[in-house]
Amino acid sequence: MNLKELWVEKYRPKTVDGYVFRDEAQRKQVATWIADKSIPHLLFSGAAGIGKTTLAKLLFNELDLNPLDILEINASRTNSVEDVRNKIVNFVQMIPFGDFKVVLLDEADYLSPNAQAALRGVMEEYHTTARFVLTCNYENRIIPAIHSRCQGFHIAKVDQTEFTARLATILITEGITPDLDTLDTYVKATYPDLRKCINTVQMNVVDGELVRPNEGDTGSADWKLEMVELFKAGKIQEARKLLCGAVRPEEMEEIYRWLYDNIELFGSDEQQDTAVLTIKQGLVDHTLVADPEINLAATLIRLGRI
Repeated sequence: MNLKELWVEKYRPKTVDGYVFRDEAQRKQVATWIADKSIPHLLFSGAAGIGKTTLAKLLFNELDLNPLDILEINASRTNSVEDVRNKIVNFVQMIPFGDFKVVLLDEADYLSPNAQAALRGVMEEYHTTARFVLTCNYENRIIPAIHSRCQGFHIAKVDQTEFTARLATILITEGITPDLDTLDTYVKATYPDLRKCINTVQMNVVDGELVRPNEGDTGSADWKLEMVELFKAGKIQEARKLLCGAVRPEEMEEIYRWLYDNIELFGSDEQQDTAVLTIKQGLVDHTLVADPEINLAATLIRLGRI
């Protein structure tokens, strides 16, 4: 592995023209903003690693914004009411070098409702001289008052076939011909997070070969990689024990989405239909039970009996 050059940066699009839009209407909308040299408040939504922040930064470059007019904040670390009132207000109240200032608030769904309410007030007060660009994984965690002040821009995930093709293209460009089953394991463990998949694959390239999880000495294998291997081998009980022992409480809700994204692991079309209903019920119960871990274990037991 070449530690001097991360593939995720090497193959990140450098211009808007190089960005892969899933919707032609969205491409035209971005082109209009660039032509007008202006943007509204924006809310980019979609799965992790799908290109929300990349598109926002490409847009800033095309608008030729002064770097001093851009404030980037990761709300997963900076998310209190005080942060909004101090860091953001101190920035936007200064006169812009260009036409307007921009606050890029990454992972805005980590902001508490109170912090979002404070942000709404700042957006209203400084709307003539500042634009706010928010990214989030979960739109439903953004309060309605923020939604109503932003133009929504949902970035849909690519299907697994295109996802796999992009990853294979990177590997071939790097002179690596991957074993397809090994590549499929990494895809299923990380989909739809292309950024994570690229990073994980690069960490598991040893002597010019993509190795299976746990074969290299990189220490990069995680529970999702192991889970895919166990599911492929039909070892559902072992997968359940691994999952319940490895997953942190804050990750449990996301497990149901991951299971759904990899529904083909459960067999025939009829079996997949049953699995979808089982996963759906497990997710519903997740919000109601006192012990989410027990509910997850029960869901996996039902999936194993399909």
